[in-house]
Amino acid sequence: MTALTALAAETPSLVQSVDWTAIAPVVITAVVGLAVLVADLFTAERHKPVLGWISVAGLAAATAALIPLRAGDRSTFCLTADPEACSYVADHFTVVVQFLVLAGALLTALLSVTAVRDTRMPAGEYWFLLLSSAAGAALLPASRDLATLIVALEVASLPAFALVGMRRGDRLSSEAALKFFLSSVTATAVSLMGVSFVYAATGSMHLTQVADGLEDVPGQLDTLAMAGVALTLVGFAFKTAAVPFHFWVPDTYVGAPLPIAGYLSVVGKAVGFTGLVLVTVIAFPAYSQIWGPALAVLAALTMTLGNAAALRQSPDRPHSAVRLLAWSSVGQAGYLLVPIAAAAYTERDQIGSTLAYALMYAAVNLGAFAVAALVARTKPLHRISDYRGLYAERPLAALSLAFFLLCLAGLPPGIIGLFAKVTVFRSAVDAGLGWLAVLMAVNVVIALYYYLRWTAVLFRAPEGAEGAQARTKAPWPVAAAIVATAVTAVVLSGAPQLVLRVASGSLFAQ
Repeated sequence: MTALTALAAETPSLVQSVDWTAIAPVVITAVVGLAVLVADLFTAERHKPVLGWISVAGLAAATAALIPLRAGDRSTFCLTADPEACSYVADHFTVVVQFLVLAGALLTALLSVTAVRDTRMPAGEYWFLLLSSAAGAALLPASRDLATLIVALEVASLPAFALVGMRRGDRLSSEAALKFFLSSVTATAVSLMGVSFVYAATGSMHLTQVADGLEDVPGQLDTLAMAGVALTLVGFAFKTAAVPFHFWVPDTYVGAPLPIAGYLSVVGKAVGFTGLVLVTVIAFPAYSQIWGPALAVLAALTMTLGNAAALRQSPDRPHSAVRLLAWSSVGQAGYLLVPIAAAAYTERDQIGSTLAYALMYAAVNLGAFAVAALVARTKPLHRISDYRGLYAERPLAALSLAFFLLCLAGLPPGIIGLFAKVTVFRSAVDAGLGWLAVLMAVNVVIALYYYLRWTAVLFRAPEGAEGAQARTKAPWPVAAAIVATAVTAVVLSGAPQLVLRVASGSLFAQ
């Protein structure tokens, strides 16, 4: 008996406390999603809109739950033998990305309140899927082991397939969902194979321990480790829509409900880039000579092809406005990749430039989709030419969209867009990637043309019958989303340090 007592005293306890404050944003989002799904069973059809407002309130509460985490010093689900190896870490990187994800999902929910009612999409399923995807996206930046990372990635992605194909009977919607599903399944399969190779080479799933293991890989396992690193990066490149893994983006954005297209352009992209950051700068620094040049080339290809394709969009072609935003998002993905590639040559704090740019992009791109949702109420073909004379019909919406486009272009008065591009440009220069900085500057000039062309259309005189159309009242949730994003963009342009502070600070737990 005495021997057993002594053995029990020497054995570390496997029971640990859970930091509920740290995981509150994810838990609130997931619990509200389950509550909406159950409530849908007992809610009469005429009361279904209430489910949307419950979802909005839940996402607002999850975003507010980030306030106690702003110190960035919490972690939970740690190994008892190695307290530094944790599965969930709420550092500054986590808090910033969770804010981006949950605020983006909140704006998507506001846009969706009207869309769900007008298109008669099944409310319970829609809100449950949106909240589930948001919960997975919020979990991903806090994930610090490969298993949790992959699970969070799939929880964020799987509901998105169904959301894209939510418009039943719509051929474009079904085609978009299928392309998105096939590309994401391929990405997951490749990522899982890469993760299994990395685990076989290091014997650990926690990112910090993987980093230590890759520093001293036995010679016979070096090829396996390099293959694992490469395959894992390829899998996440699919999620970020980096070239040549971008083929699903235009058709998926066109076929998806417009709020979901905006969600994918911001939150979906944040999910991919967050996973890419975690595996490169935390887990795989020992193989930076592999992923650094690879990501630099991917960034160059992505920004160039995205901007070239956006430049070719005809204003009179159906869905040209959504396709331009889709190809623009591909080009913007190239800019977001630059600081990650630069981190291979300098230090991981370069990642702050990616987050600063992502925060700017999230606000203005969701705002552009909000204006597109408003215009689509009377002009459902989503053509760029449909925006002609928008200033005469809806001056505030036109001014807001013009400001969003100028921010994306990096032109005054969109100061935040200019400053964000400068931080990304500087990260490339500091890393010695002069050729990438020059190519980025060329692409910024190319992008000016199609952003300014769309901006000019807003202020032209409307033609014929189009100018005589009766103005319909904007639904207040859509108007609220436009106002929120416009105010955010204006404030950030007036005080860019609010975002740029992220680029200069230390984001990861030390």
